[in-house]
Amino acid sequence: MNRRELVLALAERLETDRRSADEMLAAFVEVVTETVATGEPVAISGFCKFARVDRPARMGRNPQTGEAIKIKASRRVRITALKAFKDAAISGKTAPAKKKAPAKKAAPAKRATAAKKAPARKAPARKAPAKKAPAKKAVAKKTTAKRAPAKKAPAKKATRR
Repeated sequence: MNRRELVLALAERLETDRRSADEMLAAFVEVVTETVATGEPVAISGFCKFARVDRPARMGRNPQTGEAIKIKASRRVRITALKAFKDAAISGKTAPAKKKAPAKKAAPAKRATAAKKAPARKAPARKAPAKKAPAKKAVAKKTTAKRAPAKKAPAKKATRR
């Protein structure tokens, strides 16, 4: 799903137009980005946690030469999926939708009329699986196989990473 498809899905779920759904998504991204840029983590319970990680300077090794090198301090962004999201993604099941307030009972009727107006998408036609012909029985001929002498491969030098 790309941004455009996400905006369409949000507009449908929130029963609003695409422009306002896009503005809401842009505002969400902007708020999260600004907050994480200041060094404060953002945790959305049941979904994920966004955090900035400051890595200190350290000594490392060049894997080709083994020479000690200094690795400078850096900043990274860490996004951690939380338990409810992981469980839903792994099992393939979505979390149960929250029940709407009774005042919005007229809303499903709007969706039904909107669904009637939109042209129905056809599922792409799939080809029928090809039938395999029965395998022919081949007459086995007995031959003696000659083996080539085994060659010893040169030992590889293990490098530590």
